[in-house]
Amino acid sequence: MAVAVTAVTAVMAAAERDARQAGDFAVPAAVARWREAAAAVGPADRKAAEEGIRLAYRRAGLAEPERIVWAGSPCEAVTVVRGLREAGRSVREEIRTRPWAAERARLQADLGPVGWSAHWAATGARLWETTRALADRIRTGVVEESAGEARAEAGVRLVLLDAVLGQHDAPWLAAFDTERAPLDGLARVAENAGWWWPYERAAVVCERPTELHRDEAGRLDRGDGPAVAFPDGFALHAWRGMPVPAEFLAELGSLTPERIRQEENAELRRVMLEYYGYDRYLTESGAVPVHRDETGVLWRIELVGDEPVVMVEVVNSTPEPDWLRVPPRTRTAKEGVAWTFGLRPEVYEPVRET
Repeated sequence: MAVAVTAVTAVMAAAERDARQAGDFAVPAAVARWREAAAAVGPADRKAAEEGIRLAYRRAGLAEPERIVWAGSPCEAVTVVRGLREAGRSVREEIRTRPWAAERARLQADLGPVGWSAHWAATGARLWETTRALADRIRTGVVEESAGEARAEAGVRLVLLDAVLGQHDAPWLAAFDTERAPLDGLARVAENAGWWWPYERAAVVCERPTELHRDEAGRLDRGDGPAVAFPDGFALHAWRGMPVPAEFLAELGSLTPERIRQEENAELRRVMLEYYGYDRYLTESGAVPVHRDETGVLWRIELVGDEPVVMVEVVNSTPEPDWLRVPPRTRTAKEGVAWTFGLRPEVYEPVRET
């Protein structure tokens, strides 16, 4: 997968040129490589990942772990970690935090503050938002799945603080030279496995997801199953980025206007409306038009505990009307259509198609 890099300033061009001349890495290749790693699904390469773990320990000046334990997901890994005996203290600081800080300081010294900012914008920043959102959702799901009481939740959160994010550390790895010390071990794990936990005498490492479904904006999104799933059965469901219960998705195919009205959770009701279709809902729910003009018909239906659904049925030359959702304050069809174009109704002059 080719990834274009937009070098729009002289500083960015200079930063990329200096990096290449120094033999560091090609920026576009790094972004493509780590975007692929962040979204990778399927079985981990356990042999390669374990080699990376041992290398990461050596790079940190530590003895290799006496044992490496595999888990099917971050959720199972937390359970395994909490049951470890004689594993010693966490060595995440030595293995991940310090090497990364050193590499960042080196690059900042080489490129300067402006150069470093431009370099980050062309590399890690490209992966940051979607990858961070995915990692945050997994953390939340692990806490929800693992913690039954306040004390248990606190323990789970503490374990999660010890995690190295493996493939989901891709944004930072994209910004650095991962072909040599001190980050080559971390990179090898990230390209071949999921999250992992390093301790003095043991490491726990988990499999990658078996499924990952996202929309065009990079948000977790699936209407007929888990948006992200792991081989041990741990799974998370979402609709256009919003977490939803599995049983909620199961009933989307049998929705009715009455069921949508009965939903007390406003966010879930919005998901239902998106899935069902606002136009279909208005048609089948008994909504009445509140205004007509040369641009179309304005429809409005009140929802308990939420803002009303207001839409314009646009008049055009096609057999099927176009539907536009507009702000609840909209009073006329023309005002609603003008709003979609960023115009005031008095300056919007539609041309009727024939």
